[in-house]
Amino acid sequence: MKDILAELEDRRETARLGGGQPRIDAQHGRGKLTARERIDLLVDEGSFEEFDMFVTHRCTDFGMEQQKPAGDGVVTGWGTINGRQVYVFSQDFTVLGGSVSATHAKKICKIMDMAVQNGAPVIGINDSGGARIQEGVDSLAGYGDVFQRNIMASGVVPQISVIMGPCAGGAVYSPAMTDFIFMVRDSSYMFVTGPDVVKTVTNEQVTAEELGGAGTHTRKSSVADAAFENDVEALAEVRRLVDFLPASNREKPPVRPFFDDPARIEDSLDTLVPENPNMPYDMKELILKLADEADFYEIQGEFAKNIITGFIRLEGQTVGVVANQPMVLAGCLDIDSARKAARFVRFCDCFEIPLLTLVDVPGFLPGTTQEYNGVIKHGAKLLFAYGEATVPKITVITRKAYGGAYVVMSSKHLQGDINYAWPTSEIAVMGAKGATEIIHRADLKDPEKLARHTADYEARFANPFVAAERGFIDEVIQPHSTRKRVARAFASLRAKRVQMPWKKHDNIPL
Repeated sequence: MKDILAELEDRRETARLGGGQPRIDAQHGRGKLTARERIDLLVDEGSFEEFDMFVTHRCTDFGMEQQKPAGDGVVTGWGTINGRQVYVFSQDFTVLGGSVSATHAKKICKIMDMAVQNGAPVIGINDSGGARIQEGVDSLAGYGDVFQRNIMASGVVPQISVIMGPCAGGAVYSPAMTDFIFMVRDSSYMFVTGPDVVKTVTNEQVTAEELGGAGTHTRKSSVADAAFENDVEALAEVRRLVDFLPASNREKPPVRPFFDDPARIEDSLDTLVPENPNMPYDMKELILKLADEADFYEIQGEFAKNIITGFIRLEGQTVGVVANQPMVLAGCLDIDSARKAARFVRFCDCFEIPLLTLVDVPGFLPGTTQEYNGVIKHGAKLLFAYGEATVPKITVITRKAYGGAYVVMSSKHLQGDINYAWPTSEIAVMGAKGATEIIHRADLKDPEKLARHTADYEARFANPFVAAERGFIDEVIQPHSTRKRVARAFASLRAKRVQMPWKKHDNIPL
C-alpha cells in the first residue's frame, strides 16, 4: 500500500512540474507565472480541485508517442473566489508550448459542461502556441468543440478570458465569444495571423505587439476589456470582477455588505454641470458619488472614451452603468461607443443586472467616416439592446439629450422604467442655435432677430419640463439627491417581471 501511495505522490509531483524545471525557469524569466501559480493566485487558498491531472495525448505521429506529459498542457478544475464556485482552465506553456490537442480540448470542454450544468462562471487562462500541428485535424476538431461550448454557455454562465501569453490563429475565437477579455501588457498578444504571415501576404512590417498586443486590443480594436501590468494584477482584477457578477442566469448577483448611506446627499452635484452649456465636466465624478463607497469597476476604459461602461453597487447590489462622457467628443455617440455600450447592455440583461444610464448627449457624431462605416447600423445596436433589455432600467439626464441620441439612451420610449432629469437638462430635437437657424431661415441675416428667436427657443425647450409635461420624464430631481432617488427607484423595481413575445431569438443588427 505504501508503495502505491508513494507512486501516486511521485506521479502528482511529476505532473505538477509540467514541462520540467528548466521550462518553468524560462517562463519565470519572461516575467510570466506558471499555469498552477496563476490558479493559486486566482482562487481562494486551498480551494482548487483539479481534474484530469494524468490525462495524456493519444497522438502517435512524428514521434509524439515518445513524449506524453501528464495533463497534456492544460490544468483544469474548480475552486472558489471569495467563497463562490468558479471553473478554471489554465494552459501550461511549459508543456509543448501549451498547444491544443484533442485531449487538451476535451479537458476544457469537460469543465465548461460542468460549469453550465452546475451554474458557475468559467475562467480561461490562455497561454498557448496554438493548435498542435502533429495532430492535424484532431486539434482543429478540439477547437471546434470548445467554440461550441462557448456558444452554448453564452448568457447562461459568465465567461472570462485572461490572455497571459500568445493566443493566435483559430485560438482567438474562443476568448472572442466570452463576456470579458483581460490581457497583460508586453507578454500577451492575440491575432488571427501573425507578423510573418502579414509580411508575406501584404508586405506590411509589424511587430507582434503592434499587431495584437494589449495596447492594440484595448484602444483600437476593442477586443480586450482591460490590460494590466503583470499576471498578479490581472488575476486580482478578475477576482474583483467576479464579485460583481452572478454565478449564472439562474440567480441574481451577490449582495455585498455596504457601509454607505443610500440617502446620502451630495451637495457638490448641484454645481457639477457648468453654466456654460459648451463646457465639459467629468461624468465619472457623478458615477463615483452615486456608488457605494465610490467603488466603480470600469469596462473597456481605454476604448471609445466618449461613453463609460462598468459596474457599481447601490445598497450592496450590482448595477451596470452606461454614461456619456462630455470630456470626450462632447459625449457624442459614434460607431465605437454604440458598439461598446450595446455589448455591455446585452451582458447586463443576460444576467439580470439592473441598468443605470446617465445621459449628456448632443447627438450622433456627424461625418462621412461615420456614415460610410455604418453608424446607422451600429447606432441601431445600442437602440436594440436597450429596447430588448427587461432588467430594471433607470435613466438620469444631466444636461443635453438631443435628437435620436435622446431616444437611444434608455428613454421612456424604449421601456425605461424610471426616467429622471436634472433641472439643468435640455431635451429637444437639437440645440437652440441650430434649431433657430432652421425654423427662422428668413432671419439669418438679422443677428438681433436671430438672437431673440434663439432666446425664445431656449426658454421653451432648453429645459426638462416639456418632456415632464408629456410624461416622458417621471420627475425632475435635485442633483444632490440623485443617489437617494436612484437607490429608491431600483429598490422599487426588484420584483420587476416582463414577458416578451415568444421568439427563437432576435435578429440584432450586427
